Amino acid sequence: MGAFLLTLTTILGGAATLASADCTREGLLAAANSYVAAVTAGKIDGLNLATTNFTYQENNKKADIKKGVLSQPLKIDLNRSTADTVACASYTMIISSTGAKPYVLAAQLRHPGNDTTVISTIDIIAATTGSLFFNAKQTLGYIQKEDWGTLAPENRPSRELLKKVGDAYLDMWTDAKAADTIPWGTQCERVEGSALTRPCGGSLPHGGSTKPNGNRRYVIDETVGSVDVLCSFDSLGNYPDSHEVRVEAGKVKYVHTITV
Repeated sequence: MGAFLLTLTTILGGAATLASADCTREGLLAAANSYVAAVTAGKIDGLNLATTNFTYQENNKKADIKKGVLSQPLKIDLNRSTADTVACASYTMIISSTGAKPYVLAAQLRHPGNDTTVISTIDIIAATTGSLFFNAKQTLGYIQKEDWGTLAPENRPSRELLKKVGDAYLDMWTDAKAADTIPWGTQCERVEGSALTRPCGGSLPHGGSTKPNGNRRYVIDETVGSVDVLCSFDSLGNYPDSHEVRVEAGKVKYVHTITV
């Protein structure tokens, strides 16, 4: 009996450890890579989707994953992913500029109970011809020159600072003082669709709208200084939108916007 109880305790203890396992960066990026492969193939067979409570959302609306942008193969010219081990989520940008229908995609993947082997949510902003400032080849030309390498520990912003910067950026259209709270870098570049602004801190809104940009969903990765926020850009209209900001050594270096 004693041996049985010891074995049972070991099994239950192992199960508890597994259930409370940390969400890992490696697991998040592996799942993100499976999403990139699905976009390339135009097939979802390689995605381990949750069998219950799975959500697919495209341009801020729940949709059928078999009929959305993942139902067609895309030639990928650039992809980059970030990992948020606190939220157990990842963000992936994809640029496809040379296919029959060009796209720039911003996607957040989420995982249940820290289990990165299962995807519970795929949330995509899919910009294409007709979207705001859309020109995939021009966007590619700007972004492929950027350096999104891992930051040295002393140059990494805190999670709190990244969220604060992401929120302040989206608040600029309703809060006249928000732009002044953002630590703009002197070499910052802003790519809005295919429109480049350098430096970032020029030509900024200072309030004027009464409608805040809402429905915000965050992926924050301190190792590369990134915060991505998917939202409804309501200040100027009900636009599905992604804003990603990179902060290096306490200053904003890059801003990307993808708006439909």
